[in-house]
Amino acid sequence: MRIAVIGTGYVGLVAGTCFAESGNHVVCVDIDERKIARLKAGEVPIYEPGLEELLKRNVHDGRLHFTTNYADAIPNAQVVFIAVGTPPGEDGSADLKYVLSAARSTAQHMTGYTVIVDKSTVPVGTSNEVAAAVAANTRHEFDVVSNPEFLKEGAAIDDFMKPDRVVVGARSQRARDVMDELYAPFVRTGKPVIFMDPESAELTKYAANAMLATRISFMNEIANICSLVGADVDKIRAGIGTDDRIGSRFLFAGCGYGGSCFPKDVKAIVKTAEDHGYDFKILQAVEAVNEKQKYVVAEQVKKHFGANLKGRHFAVWGLAFKPQTDDMREAPAVVVINELLAAGATVTACDPEAIDECKRHHLGERIRYSETPMQALDGADALLLITEWNEFRRPDFEDMKRRLKTAVVFDGRNIYRRKTLEDAGFTYYGIGC
Repeated sequence: MRIAVIGTGYVGLVAGTCFAESGNHVVCVDIDERKIARLKAGEVPIYEPGLEELLKRNVHDGRLHFTTNYADAIPNAQVVFIAVGTPPGEDGSADLKYVLSAARSTAQHMTGYTVIVDKSTVPVGTSNEVAAAVAANTRHEFDVVSNPEFLKEGAAIDDFMKPDRVVVGARSQRARDVMDELYAPFVRTGKPVIFMDPESAELTKYAANAMLATRISFMNEIANICSLVGADVDKIRAGIGTDDRIGSRFLFAGCGYGGSCFPKDVKAIVKTAEDHGYDFKILQAVEAVNEKQKYVVAEQVKKHFGANLKGRHFAVWGLAFKPQTDDMREAPAVVVINELLAAGATVTACDPEAIDECKRHHLGERIRYSETPMQALDGADALLLITEWNEFRRPDFEDMKRRLKTAVVFDGRNIYRRKTLEDAGFTYYGIGC
């Protein structure tokens, strides 16, 4: 098929590259000239394992192209994916100005029947707004489809190429047939393409992320109770995770979730409910618990060293909101480090991928950075583990102890065993264990 993808952010770039990998002719459009120039040169502006290799191969083979001009992408395209940003407003609502602008530009360049696909995460009813914007700018036939993405940062290529399911919200059989053919190569193992109305598809994305966020906040509440009563949240996780009605995924306690999806999507679904006169109390609590949880590690530090941290220096392992990404949006590390700095401390941080992102958009030169985890420990009063990168899981504890001023570890992801650390001579703080 001939496909156009509008937007070369995380979703658009992964989708466009993977569609090209399955044999389609794909043109990706973005108004950012510098980004397009980099992509044409084979440079990937985000960190996602496997993406750069896939992109370079498909550019080389002539299936994947990049442009800043809609006229180079939309004419003769059978399917146009809108994958632009939907930044949250102060009230949590999704801003659709980029989506609707892309829809109008698509309409102005269409040359025949086109399936226009909302790939961005958008609130219920967006498909109708997109349809109205397109209809006002073209005489050609079209269908608007909602096709939410369910990609995990750090595993996005595998998620796209081997999806658990594909959700498609479409009103016409014609559009369903096009989408069924497009996704056929990705579901050969029998995973379903689930067809529904656009409104249900739009809400499905929010519901999925809100459910996962709820599980995380629930376990963080259990962990906080564990800290008060002397229980172990890891044992509780094993005790409930083996119940097949519950399952074991997303039951890990920690210092809060972040990223581009969970915080934004929880806020958006709460706002949608509010707009329709419904008070979504569970998700309001999920959001409140998560925001509070981001402060737990800093509170542990202050309890151990005192509220005034002037003269104290700390090492932080992990800046990205999760491993295998350089994404720091809503990252707990930013909250923790800002709390330490506000209390008078200094910080040296290490992250395998997110240091440049942190320098540019988050903490700048207010902290120091280390290229290696061990060097970050030199002279520090304690280590704070915030992101569970594999590189941090099995360190040389004796070397750690030699480098640290005091042998104290605050483990915000419970990746170490308390007994192992204490036997090695460390004072250990976990989350609910």
